[in-house]
Amino acid sequence: MKLVERISADTEGVVQRLRDGMAGGVLAFPLTSFREDGGLDPESYRAYLTAQVAAAPGALFPACGTGEFSALDEDEYREVVRAAVEVADGRLPVVAGTGYGWAQALRFARIAEEAGADALLVMPHYLVAAPQDGLVEQLRRIAGGTRLPLIAYQRGQVTFTAGSVRRVAEIPTVIGLKDGHSDLDRLQRLTLAAPDGFLCFNGAATAEIQARAYATVGVPAYSSAVHAFAPEIANAFFAALRDGDEAVTRTLLRDFYIPLVELRDRVPGYAVSLVKAAARLRGLPVGPVRAPLVDPGPADLADLEKILDAGLDLAGATRRGTA
Repeated sequence: MKLVERISADTEGVVQRLRDGMAGGVLAFPLTSFREDGGLDPESYRAYLTAQVAAAPGALFPACGTGEFSALDEDEYREVVRAAVEVADGRLPVVAGTGYGWAQALRFARIAEEAGADALLVMPHYLVAAPQDGLVEQLRRIAGGTRLPLIAYQRGQVTFTAGSVRRVAEIPTVIGLKDGHSDLDRLQRLTLAAPDGFLCFNGAATAEIQARAYATVGVPAYSSAVHAFAPEIANAFFAALRDGDEAVTRTLLRDFYIPLVELRDRVPGYAVSLVKAAARLRGLPVGPVRAPLVDPGPADLADLEKILDAGLDLAGATRRGTA
């Protein structure tokens, strides 16, 4: 059965907007701006979001992993999601993060709904491993408490089987799956088990590294942490991949993305901390990370500068903007 035969007209509209966005650009996961004292910086966040939206991503995913969802309290979360909705102003879909156990996830879901989000990305639940029946029930409970469509996120302790994906896809407002495991054999089974039209995308850390591989199993769409600090690089890679420009694709992978990943792998949490540091190097008003993450030290920051400048040069851009 096709997905559209199981969902409402409102949900179908969100699915179509997301599908169009995934075909036309990377999925942006914006950083959350904090002051040096650790407090939320709403004005800087809106300025940063304005630049993100101007770079024309396929969709905006505020308060997710890159946006330090787990570091936000409910009031901050409300402000972050509302700002994203207002800055996007209907030009692209806004998918807010939610998570923890289903009861807390519903509290965030209702805040996002009130703030005007189009859909929710259900982050992996907190701490404990769970059986397949529990993973399905978690989504069922969240779906039962909000009108917003849901995208499941498998990563860490959350791994769905093909049978569970079939069950999840029967929940009327569950519209897709973000994959962060990069097990392409398993992912192929999941995509074939899902109904036609179910939205699947690559959510691996530094997803561009594996974008070509994901495309071979029918999952060409991907999130881009690089878009959070260098949309010029992210968009150049997306265009090269879309147009089959193997020379540009390989050069960007070899000279920018792989060095970035090698630096990222030095310290736990650098998948976010380096992104924020790179944004600060470009003068973007994002501030520091919140504990338990840590900002890069001087040696890693110096290496990041070299990698960033190399990528910007390849994309025809400069530290302060397009050349």
